[in-house]
Amino acid sequence: MSLSTARSFLSEACYGEQELDANSALMELDKGLRSGKLGEQCEAVVLFPKLFQKYPFPILINSAFLKLADIFRLGNNFLRLCVLKVTQQSEKHLEKILNVDEFVKRVFSVIHSNDPVARAITLRMLGSLASIIPERKNAHHTIRQSLDSHDNVEVEAAIFAAASFSAQSKDFAAGICNKVSEMIQGLDTPVELKLKLIPMLQHMHHDASLASSSRDLLQHLVNSYPSTPMVIVSLHTFTQLAASSLIDIPKQLQLLLQYLKDDPRKAVKRLAVNDLKLLAKKAPHLWIRENTQTLCECALTIPYNNLKLGMLSVLSTLSGTIAIKQYFDNVAGGSLVAPRLTDLVKLAQECCYHSNLAVAAHGVIVLSNIAITCPERDIVQLEHDTVLGVNSLLMLCSQDNSPSAQATLKTALTSLVKLLKSRPHLSQSAVDFLLGQLHLSCDSSRVLVCHALAAIATHLPVLGDGMLGDLVDLYRVASHSSTDKQQELLVSLATVIFVASQSSLSAEVKTIIKQQLENVANGWTVYRIARQASRMGCHEFSSELYQCLRTRVASEHFYFWLNSLKEFSQAEQCLSHVEDGDYSGAMGAIAEALRSYQKGIASLTAASTPLSPLTFQCDFIKLRIDTLQALSQLICTCNSLKTSPPPAIATTIAITSGNDLQRCGRISLQMKVCMDEFRSLAARYADLHQSSFDADYATLRNVELQQQSCLLVSHVIEALILDPQAASFQEFGTLGSVQTESEYERRMMSVFNHVLEEVEGLTKKHPPVSHLHTGCLCDAVIALLKVPLSFQRYFFQKLQSTSIKLALSPSPRTPSEPIPVQNSQQLTLKVEGVVQHGSTPGLFRKIQSVCLNVTSVLQSKMGPDYKIPLDTKTNEIEQRVEPHNDYFSTQFLLNFSILGTHTVTVEASVVDESGIEWKTGPKTTVSVKSLEDPYSQQLRHQLQQGGPPPPPQRGAYTRF
Repeated sequence: MSLSTARSFLSEACYGEQELDANSALMELDKGLRSGKLGEQCEAVVLFPKLFQKYPFPILINSAFLKLADIFRLGNNFLRLCVLKVTQQSEKHLEKILNVDEFVKRVFSVIHSNDPVARAITLRMLGSLASIIPERKNAHHTIRQSLDSHDNVEVEAAIFAAASFSAQSKDFAAGICNKVSEMIQGLDTPVELKLKLIPMLQHMHHDASLASSSRDLLQHLVNSYPSTPMVIVSLHTFTQLAASSLIDIPKQLQLLLQYLKDDPRKAVKRLAVNDLKLLAKKAPHLWIRENTQTLCECALTIPYNNLKLGMLSVLSTLSGTIAIKQYFDNVAGGSLVAPRLTDLVKLAQECCYHSNLAVAAHGVIVLSNIAITCPERDIVQLEHDTVLGVNSLLMLCSQDNSPSAQATLKTALTSLVKLLKSRPHLSQSAVDFLLGQLHLSCDSSRVLVCHALAAIATHLPVLGDGMLGDLVDLYRVASHSSTDKQQELLVSLATVIFVASQSSLSAEVKTIIKQQLENVANGWTVYRIARQASRMGCHEFSSELYQCLRTRVASEHFYFWLNSLKEFSQAEQCLSHVEDGDYSGAMGAIAEALRSYQKGIASLTAASTPLSPLTFQCDFIKLRIDTLQALSQLICTCNSLKTSPPPAIATTIAITSGNDLQRCGRISLQMKVCMDEFRSLAARYADLHQSSFDADYATLRNVELQQQSCLLVSHVIEALILDPQAASFQEFGTLGSVQTESEYERRMMSVFNHVLEEVEGLTKKHPPVSHLHTGCLCDAVIALLKVPLSFQRYFFQKLQSTSIKLALSPSPRTPSEPIPVQNSQQLTLKVEGVVQHGSTPGLFRKIQSVCLNVTSVLQSKMGPDYKIPLDTKTNEIEQRVEPHNDYFSTQFLLNFSILGTHTVTVEASVVDESGIEWKTGPKTTVSVKSLEDPYSQQLRHQLQQGGPPPPPQRGAYTRF
């Protein structure tokens, strides 16, 4: 393997390689480091970050950094600079260096060089290592000395290192503060150097006295040095210090607003605006009414659009927080100020019609947030002004194709959708306006308007029918070319049509969409539309689209994937023909659907690959199949009341046995089996939910609804037949008040409530079991089947990817070989892990901690066969550890007192920021062989031979 081979290995993105390959790559990089050619050495150095990303465990990272430290010590300045860059790029791996002392010693030796550039690079290297050596006194001393150097490069490096150590070490910050103050105030310090020293003061927040002295110095600098660069640097450092120390934010707000109001320089005003936005995000609750009012007054009088835009950006940030309530709730002049008459509303109304689109966008955000959160007084007028402002901005931007106009249009539509969710009575007029704009807008604007219409129709489905005519008319003429925007428009329009039609597409609409797709749509566009149809429950249409797509893909895995989707859609289409009261028809439909589902699951299994195992999809479909089988079995059980009624002596048997259920005959036992089956399905849905850490919220809600439907059926069986007296409906009583987010959820909730009402009414009137009870159960099954299943995004697309990689030590030399341990000793099992992310980490939820569960089970026992207590056969320990820079490590002490082979299983699960545990895996297994220690073995042999016992073994604690 050469350097080029190592480079190709490290460029691979997958994590499935074995450790031996990573070690081989490290050896090849080491050969490059020891090469006599400078180019090969540099190439080897810059490949190390990829090695760390590929194999991020301490044993390899420690070896690699020690090799880099040798290159830093012995190489020239260019190599040192390369090592410095690698260290800065690999900051998250620094804490995995095991021999920190040795690493720092090799790096620190260069500080005694006569070359100031070499010393400067070393200082920067020390600054980059501040997170792992914050309290190294020799580093502190060196940095302090280097600040007095006569070489500018070395001084700048010392400033960088001092800032890094100040952020990490309270002692260093307290010790260097006076030194920095003297240099800043010293007359012999150049202004350029002062400007570089001042930002160091933002790290002096470790205690109140240090922060106070730094604030006094900055206040002195602002007053004593009125030049623009000095004021800008001092004010920004002031803000950063206040944001870190928290207690001085109100004073800092007043200072920034004073400079914004009184200082005539645009650069200072711009800095003040940027810092105000930082504090608005950091602590909006500390903005009192006077602060917001001063900002509004400045924005009303400022003649410069860029500064007005900055101030409105601050106000738009504040308008979505508690600060806006504080602004309107406070008493001014002894009486409550009408919201319409405040400067904030006047400013927002004025800016909604501003010629600068960005200013107008922020004006709309502020006005809509005020309309949502402001008190009831003047609310009608405010709503009217907000809608007029949004409509004018939409009309202006919808025909402009420029990026700024599209960004403004997106902002305005987002504000409109947010307003309509809070004020539903404004929705009809807003939808009519948007439909009118659809015909006049450019293609990119139409896409955004379609997204807004889909969001409105999802929240208020009653508006869907009114949209449908205009949307279909537009679809007829929507696309006349195959550009990307036209393709996007086809998908967006189809999505709105699916939402508006509420999963019941007419033949005319299908014909129009298919005709457009045949004319100009590419395969990817057709797939996206089919995917949306599956999500919205239009399964007949999606099945036709998947059917035509199957033969247009180049891979057999894609063919099987599309074929499985076609089968799933056909299966759900079979269920849509179920009629109320037609129980035999329902069983036939379920049987037909199960045939399609079995074909689909076979195709889905064939579509999976090692890199894309389709685990969630397979589990979800298997659960759907089992649910349909359970529903079919429940209908059969209900029919058995007619085919096998209770015998004539059933009442006598019930009285004799004291079990009232015996009156019902064999149906009671069958119903108990059905109830247990549905409870088992609900538990499996809960397991699927718990294992789907990366799923989006809609997908998880879909899984929850499937689980709730199974629990509902089991509850209804219990309430109607098995135990009517004990069944309670209170736990399901709040279903109607839940805020629904999709049409599928809304329809499922409606079915749940209807079934519960029917069951509650029946249990009060008739004793079990009669045809009324079985009919109610069958009606509940049919009601659930008639709701078209929604295949949510996670079934098709994974936006967030999170995985954990574990490494155990000690580890066996070969996978099949057990780890030997003496039964008188305990095994220390070290578990290390790395959290690996995809391109968008933390999109839906983030890992707060990792829960490690270690269990051991005795597989085969050696020695005499006598009864062993259960607690000595197994170990079961659980620990929670918080990952730092995506790395975690912990140790377990395991006892193997029983001779034989034990299987140790380490399973990882994650806990998110809400405290919810997710069973993400992985699960790792190692074998441990417990051997008898030599002393016990010798003692046993001598006792068997009848000889004298040996002297007691001298242990470490004998003398105690």
